[in-house]
Amino acid sequence: MAHLKIIVASTRPGRIGLTIGQWVDAEARKHGGFEDIELIDLAEVNLPFMNEPHHPRLGQYTHQHTRDWSAKIAEGDAFVFVMPEYNYGYNAELKNALDYLHNEWHHKPVGLVSYGGVAGGTRAAQMIKQVVTTLRMTPLFEAVVIPFAHRLVTEDGGFAADDAMTGSAKAMFDELKRVGEVLRPLRAPRPAAVKP
Repeated sequence: MAHLKIIVASTRPGRIGLTIGQWVDAEARKHGGFEDIELIDLAEVNLPFMNEPHHPRLGQYTHQHTRDWSAKIAEGDAFVFVMPEYNYGYNAELKNALDYLHNEWHHKPVGLVSYGGVAGGTRAAQMIKQVVTTLRMTPLFEAVVIPFAHRLVTEDGGFAADDAMTGSAKAMFDELKRVGEVLRPLRAPRPAAVKP
């Protein structure tokens, strides 16, 4: 059973990303394929823009906020990014959160829940695939696309997903579980080299 981390990318005041993230979290729990599910809000994590002096691949972190972020991401087996589209791209806070680390992301699947206007965040989702594959993550084909997302936020602060979105979420979770299990051997610690 996998540990799923759902990351809410937007930190903008008045954002709807957390509302969508809470819906994703509820759908993941309903799915039942994950041992542990954690909703991570980048606004609460509040990482400063990269302030580590060493390349992340070395794992020589000098700040506690980086060590805490490293531990949280290292324990995840699969991820979902709940991400807005800003100017045909993804937001800086998500890029910063990715760039802080390196090895912690390796060989883990990621599902994308994108939202925005008419394009539903698909341009941002396409752009981030270049970054996550460089981190040796596996972006899934199965995704949730939410066009005109503001119209789906209810007066009481909930999210009124339609059947297509709910069905897409289930397909994404099915694939996250399946791909996560296939990648698990690659995440196992390598045995120490035997000296002659």
